Amino acid sequence: MDVLTQLFNDRLQEIDAYLDLLDALERQVQVGPPKIGGAAITAQQQKILYSSVYLQLYNLVEATATWCVDAVATAAAEGERWRPGDLSAGLRREWVRTTARTHTDLNYDNRLGSASALCERLIHALPVDAWQVEKGGGGNWDDNEIEIITKRIGCKLRISPTVYSRIKRKIRDDKSPLALVKYLRNRLAHGSLSFSECGDGVTAVELREIKELTEMYLREVVGAFRSYIDEYHFLIPEKRPPEGASE
Repeated sequence: MDVLTQLFNDRLQEIDAYLDLLDALERQVQVGPPKIGGAAITAQQQKILYSSVYLQLYNLVEATATWCVDAVATAAAEGERWRPGDLSAGLRREWVRTTARTHTDLNYDNRLGSASALCERLIHALPVDAWQVEKGGGGNWDDNEIEIITKRIGCKLRISPTVYSRIKRKIRDDKSPLALVKYLRNRLAHGSLSFSECGDGVTAVELREIKELTEMYLREVVGAFRSYIDEYHFLIPEKRPPEGASE
């Protein structure tokens, strides 16, 4: 199993384990107040437990996006095999952005220093070494942000029609699943919504449905990035190793 899929499965397993707990809690409520160590779990506590799922799901979304994008930069720098001119146009642009620090506010001297460093690397045809794509999107990751970053680096995000339709469908408050997860996570993080308010009226069944939609979409995102890397689409066509060639 590849590293991206393993990381994704491990993080997903944590959410599944938590949802199993909520399922057991709801079953217990049907026969009497659920208890832990002899103490009854209150309705408020149950709501707080439910609302925490949105934090876990958002964590999965942002972590998956980060792992995928970082894996591309790692592949481009692996073994210092590739030079900037070998990279695809989109990824080369991101390499220039990082190396020249074009996304950072700099004074005149620092801007000149960054431009000079970039120039030196190009003059001497130095290979791409360890770097990171400037991801942005902190606190705002959802399917739209994932689509934006994949377009930036030139990764074709092929999502099956069924999954695409379901991940774009509005499910609550005029928001699609990942947009809802992001919205509630940010309101919780910024204190504009309490945990008990967030979990009010929510059921474990509803939370599991959102989790399953999120999982289906992110699995296809991971698959798209895996193909992008394994098939060397981060390189210009003439630099890609022949299919079946040893790495």
